[in-house]
Amino acid sequence: MNYFLQIHPEVAAALQQGKPVVALESTIISHGMPYPKNVETALAVEQTVRDNGAIPATIALFDGKCFVGLSAEQIEFFGNAKDVWKVSLRDMPYVISKKLYGATTVAATMRIASMAGIKIFVTGGIGGVHRGAEKSMDISADLTEMENTSVAVVSAGVKSILDIQLTLEYLETKGIPVVTFGQTEFPSFYSRNSGLDSPLRLDSPKEIADMLKVKWDLGLNGSVLIANPVPNDQEIAADEMKIHIDAALQAATEKNIKGKEVTPFLLQWIAQHTNGESLEANIALIKNNAKLGAQIANAF
Repeated sequence: MNYFLQIHPEVAAALQQGKPVVALESTIISHGMPYPKNVETALAVEQTVRDNGAIPATIALFDGKCFVGLSAEQIEFFGNAKDVWKVSLRDMPYVISKKLYGATTVAATMRIASMAGIKIFVTGGIGGVHRGAEKSMDISADLTEMENTSVAVVSAGVKSILDIQLTLEYLETKGIPVVTFGQTEFPSFYSRNSGLDSPLRLDSPKEIADMLKVKWDLGLNGSVLIANPVPNDQEIAADEMKIHIDAALQAATEKNIKGKEVTPFLLQWIAQHTNGESLEANIALIKNNAKLGAQIANAF
């Protein structure tokens, strides 16, 4: 067992017995939503995983360890605490060596899940190629981690504040399969539609699990992005979201927001300017992803 891993007893027992386990990130708790919605959502997502027959393993860093599985009290702490690091791969050695509190992004959560032997990971939306990346070179480490780490990612697509088309091109270049659940159009996080065709489509958790098994049995390392459209009654129309996203991007430029601060700023700005509608859609899609992720973990 890796020295830096601290696996919750329930999660460890499930892994040892070959039961389905679903990894969950902690950035959404510390940087994705306001308190107390963040804690309520994190606990609800864990319960959704349980209700669908799997064990949840929320991942975070503290006390110089990678914690795989958190207690309700620990989730409450991360939801309330200030100065929690937003940790991607490059930050992990620093945060762990300094014994700081760190909430893990998609990339860091994937890596720690892989270390623990967890194959299915659920998030809201992945990072990707930022708009204007041809000048800024701002491409999320989530994508390079997906190339290297054999953990499937269930999300509502790519965060719509990013350049979805360029992100799909990058994923193709890196040989990362992208499959949309139940429809032929790739979703755009808050919306079911993006105007872009999905590279692949599958219609059942078992089909997805079968594909994952074949991929990894072939020795093809790396992730599969499973795009799960937000429920019909919870989506925000893509054309409506475009207006808010464009305004949020303009606000970020004016305030000179850069680097890993961009995504939290944009999500908060959009939530404020949609009267919380985007936040409710965000919560709905994460629960929806947790349901599908648990079903895939069971089938796998």
